[in-house]
Amino acid sequence: MIINKLIKDYNSPQKPEVRVRVGRFAGFVGIISNLLLFVVKLVVGIITGAISIIADSLNNLSDCGSNVLTVVGYTISGKPADKDHPYGHARMEYLSSLFIAMIISFLGFEMLITSVEKIIDNEPNEGYSLPLIIIVASTIIVKGIIAVFYRKLGKHISSDVLKASAIDSIGDVVATSAVVVGMLLAKYASLPFNIDAVIGILVAIYIIIMGIKLVVESSNTLIGKAPDPQLTHKMIDKIKSYDGVLGIHDLVIHSYGANRCFATVHVEIDADADVMHSHDLMDVIEADFLKDGINLVIHMDPISVSDPETNELRTKCFEMMSHISGEYSSPISMHDFRIVKGITHTNVIFDVSVSDDFPLKNKEICEEITKRLREINPLYNLVLTIDRDYFSERYGE
Repeated sequence: MIINKLIKDYNSPQKPEVRVRVGRFAGFVGIISNLLLFVVKLVVGIITGAISIIADSLNNLSDCGSNVLTVVGYTISGKPADKDHPYGHARMEYLSSLFIAMIISFLGFEMLITSVEKIIDNEPNEGYSLPLIIIVASTIIVKGIIAVFYRKLGKHISSDVLKASAIDSIGDVVATSAVVVGMLLAKYASLPFNIDAVIGILVAIYIIIMGIKLVVESSNTLIGKAPDPQLTHKMIDKIKSYDGVLGIHDLVIHSYGANRCFATVHVEIDADADVMHSHDLMDVIEADFLKDGINLVIHMDPISVSDPETNELRTKCFEMMSHISGEYSSPISMHDFRIVKGITHTNVIFDVSVSDDFPLKNKEICEEITKRLREINPLYNLVLTIDRDYFSERYGE
């Protein structure tokens, strides 16, 4: 494959330096191809006076500018971490994607305004020569190849920027196809309205919709969208697979760019196990995840598994959570369970995790569990921490 020879270590996309090479290569290819398409369409648009063709050429010019941002974005994102940016510069890729989306949306609105003005002015349809129609139609093939090229590279390195560029290129294929249809209708059909302006409006609306979608996607990534469920389940299953791990909870995942993942988790271990052995196990797990590019920090939670009263009450509380989950048709889980025995009362301490759509408020959850716990033994005093998607609230002392 030619691209393997052009990009060093192309088949190792997990390496940050390879990701930068692929992104910059795609950007330079886009700059050259879109600049050529811009010149060709602009010349044809000036010759024919067709606003839809000129608008389409400006769309290619914006793509060229987007490609420049892509090259700059990957160049900056590839910079190593420094004092001011200890987590690296990889999120610059997301900023580039947002800038591209904003440019697309702006040009779409400009095209829409110009097309509407042309309809209001009731300008007649232009006659287009067949050679000019063929020239414009040929650019569709070029843009289609570019879309496939971006899609392939974007999938190879899991790049939102290149995937966005692929979507934009597909939009360009649709837009130019509409322009060609308009040119054919203007040449061979007698229409009572300006088809060039109508096609321009349709293309503009399509571009605006695509641009807004890209703005939303890029913004969500920068704001901090929920981690990929597949990654979350994969991490949970892997941690639980280690001998000595009794359970996990409070897994928090942060992304600072592709292949720059940081996570924290609480791992439950036997309180009676040798602390040095347990600590070594945590080190082993962290080192294994680092091999996969995930910087994992583990907090050890020792739990008692040998005390009969604790085990019996833990089982009853698990059953209690199952009943509550069924009654309210929403999942609720329990972890980090322990008891502290006293003369006048016994503190029962644990955390529960509920989703944001759980029908009860935190205080109501605490009251519900307290009532059921007191039914088991009125001397039990609940100390509860409620976790709702990275937000925790503690009740009782």
